[in-house]
Amino acid sequence: PLALAIVGRPNSGKSSLTNSIMKGPRAIVSELPGTTRDAVDIAYERDGEQFLLIDTAGMRQRGKHSTSVEVFSVVRAERTIRRADLCVLIVDVTSGITAQDKKVAGLIQKSEKPSFVVLNKWDLVKPKRGATQAIQKHVDLAREQLFFLDYAPVLVASALTGENVERFFSLVARIQRASRARLGTGVLNRLLRDAFAANPPRMVSGKRLKLYYATQTSGAEDRHQLSPPKFVLFVNQPRLLSETYRRYLEARIREAQPYPGLPILISCRARTETRER
Repeated sequence: PLALAIVGRPNSGKSSLTNSIMKGPRAIVSELPGTTRDAVDIAYERDGEQFLLIDTAGMRQRGKHSTSVEVFSVVRAERTIRRADLCVLIVDVTSGITAQDKKVAGLIQKSEKPSFVVLNKWDLVKPKRGATQAIQKHVDLAREQLFFLDYAPVLVASALTGENVERFFSLVARIQRASRARLGTGVLNRLLRDAFAANPPRMVSGKRLKLYYATQTSGAEDRHQLSPPKFVLFVNQPRLLSETYRRYLEARIREAQPYPGLPILISCRARTETRER
């Protein structure tokens, strides 16, 4: 089954959202062993597709852990992020994006996980008029503050009323489709050569990064169902690729193929390398 980690800080509504999802008429649910302070794995079937919802304990800042049990809960949540196929960051929209939300988002980014963000408790801030504009405002603000997780779609929803919860699995399906998208080798190489020509890499110690060839790997070696797109660039010297230029190339790739919800992984190999490490 596709493992979905529901993560976030305490009281953001992770369990409430999980419960709201399971109330759907097409759900076949069986709860597996777990505790309230541990990660609870829930088998879930929807439209014939198998999922594993992992409802994690809330992650507080380490300095605010009152007991060793809470410390253990955070460690378990971090491990859950690593073993999940897709991470769903739940944010309490009434509080906005907090430092701890950014910390959890950072763990997702560091683990290079497919993800999306749910701004929960929309029912508490939803205006009587101009709801569409208000939603866009909250989404834009979330994207601005979670800029390092800019590939993650943002959903505004209410676990309590069920508003927009149905779109949860529409986003999952959208990310699944994106994970199967590939850029043809010819298209990719033309795109990257144009990117190099439009904005050449900076000189480093008198040398400049040169691109000879690029390809998108199959991802068949990845045990996770949702494999982020991986691109290998054959260059003169891999060390010449700066993080800034890597982000530039990623942005150019997304112009051709957005890959919503998926990090883009770019690695370099010296031209003489012929085997995968």
